[in-house]
Amino acid sequence: MEVVIVKDAKAGGELIADGIADLLRRKPDALLGVATGSTPIPIYDALVAQVSAGAVDASRARIAQLDEYVGLPAGHPESYRSTVLRQVVEPLGLSPEAFMGPDGSAEDVLAACEAYDTALAEAGGVDLQILGIGTDGHIGFNEPCSSLASRTRIKTLTEQTRVDNARFFDDDIEQVPHHVITQGIGTILEARHLVLLATGEGKAEAVAQTVEGPVAALVPASALQLHPHATVVVDEAAASKLKLADYFRHTFANKPAWQGI
Repeated sequence: MEVVIVKDAKAGGELIADGIADLLRRKPDALLGVATGSTPIPIYDALVAQVSAGAVDASRARIAQLDEYVGLPAGHPESYRSTVLRQVVEPLGLSPEAFMGPDGSAEDVLAACEAYDTALAEAGGVDLQILGIGTDGHIGFNEPCSSLASRTRIKTLTEQTRVDNARFFDDDIEQVPHHVITQGIGTILEARHLVLLATGEGKAEAVAQTVEGPVAALVPASALQLHPHATVVVDEAAASKLKLADYFRHTFANKPAWQGI
């Protein structure tokens, strides 16, 4: 696992966007796994800026969704499908056909979960998966004590996660669904490169447990320690509880340029 400490969220977004741009130059039709929420927005903004400036061609890129609410009507503005289309697919100038995600409104949710795992495999697998992290250490919607071998499945959200997400629903927790479809940890770990961005002091404890704590289902993000190519990018506030912060700064400052992120 590589840990990169940056000045702020904007710097983190630009660093990760640079890595995505490098990937697209090597593999123009790369399958990019995207997360939602406020944390990854600087990544998408920086990538769109590069595409708009002609620094990279994203026209053949494909986009894969990490998770989706269960039960929201089709086209609901806070469904993750709508959010990804609005924040990523449309700004990059991609067609809806470039996008794939689980069907949270399916009549048979279990079958929809299995179908999405199959679709990801048939697409060749995710080349780079962007991740955020919850204050309790969850990734995707794999809440604490999720199986580290789990596949795409339905999960019940904790009340803390529903409270955290109420800001997207006019601060009305009653509008936040209780269930989601999420890629499981086992599914996430199949991506070729995992990139987690965390910003703000509120994520500091979760980051410390993820990076320096034991691998444990209680902190789902700690499973990234098992991945051969995982990058954790954190701002100074989110890095504030890392015991090895100075070491991480030193290793990144002396990293060979050819390694990339």
